[in-house]
Amino acid sequence: MSNQPLISVVMPAYNHERFVAETIDSVLCQTWTNLELIIIDDGSTDSTAEIIKTYDDPRVQYYYQENQDAFNALNNGMAKATGEYIAIINSDDVYHCKRFERMISLMQEQQAVCAFSNVSPIDADSKPLGDPDFGWNQWHQANRDFYYEKKGNLYRGFLHGNIMVTTSNLIMTADAMRKVGGFSSLRYLHDYDYIFRMMLAYPEDVLYVDDEVLMNYRIHGGNTLSEAAITGREQDLHVIRTYMLARCPEEFHDIINAGVDRLRTLDKEITDVHEQVVARQTAQKKPIDSIPTRTLLTTVMNRLKSRLLKAG
Repeated sequence: MSNQPLISVVMPAYNHERFVAETIDSVLCQTWTNLELIIIDDGSTDSTAEIIKTYDDPRVQYYYQENQDAFNALNNGMAKATGEYIAIINSDDVYHCKRFERMISLMQEQQAVCAFSNVSPIDADSKPLGDPDFGWNQWHQANRDFYYEKKGNLYRGFLHGNIMVTTSNLIMTADAMRKVGGFSSLRYLHDYDYIFRMMLAYPEDVLYVDDEVLMNYRIHGGNTLSEAAITGREQDLHVIRTYMLARCPEEFHDIINAGVDRLRTLDKEITDVHEQVVARQTAQKKPIDSIPTRTLLTTVMNRLKSRLLKAG
C-alpha cells in the first residue's frame, strides 16, 4: 500500500438507494487499496444517506449539500481530493475490482495523464445487457467502429460520439485535473465537454484502454439520460460546434457556424414534417410510411465534420 499513490475517488450521489451500496462496494473491493472515497450527496431525499453511513471504513468520506446538480457535486468533490490521481464514479455504476490496478499501470507505462476504458452496460438488476441488437450497444459499437476507422484518432472519434460513455469512466492525474479545471454546467454532457478540454490540454497524453472492459455502466429508468431528448440534443450541438471550432483554422469558423445553424433548423423542419405526415396518415387510417428523419441530417453532418477535420 505504501508504494501505491493515493487515488481520490469522487462520487456524486443522488437518490440511488437501490444502487449506491453496489457502487461503494465496487470501489472498496479494488486491489489498489490506497484510496479515499469522497461521496457528495447532492440533496438525496431517499435512503441514500442512511446506506452510505453504514460503511465503517476510514477511506469513506460523506458530505451532504443541497441539490445543485451533478457538475457541482463533482467539482465540490474534486476540491476535497488529496490524491495523486482523481477518479470519478456515479452512484449507480460499478467498477471491476482490478480497474485501478490495471488503469494506473497502463497510465504509468505510457505516461498518460488521463485514461478511460471500454465499458459494458448492465440493467437495474445488475444483469448484463449484452444483446448486440440492443440500441445502446449499437450506438456504442458504431462509435468504436468510427474510432478504429480513423486509426485511433481520439479527437475525431469523440466528434463522432462519446466513446468514454460516462463520467464514471474518467481517471486522471491531479495535475491534469488542476490544469483543465472543473466540470462545466452542462447537465447531460459535462463528461463529453470535459474530455474534449482534456484532449486539447494534453493532445498526446489521453489513453483509451479500448480492449478491456473495466467498468459497468448502468442503464435504468432513473438515468438522467432518459430525460435528455431535447436538452441533451441542444447540449450535444453546443459541444460539437465548440470543439470543431477549436481544431479548425479561424477562417473556417463562420462557415462552420452557418452550417451548424442550418443543420439545426433542418433537423427541426424534418421532425415537424415527419410528425405532420404521421398525424395525417393516422387520421386517414393509412399505413404509416417509414421516413428516415435523421438520415439526411446525419449524412450532411458527417460530411461537414470530415471536411473540417481534413482542413484542420
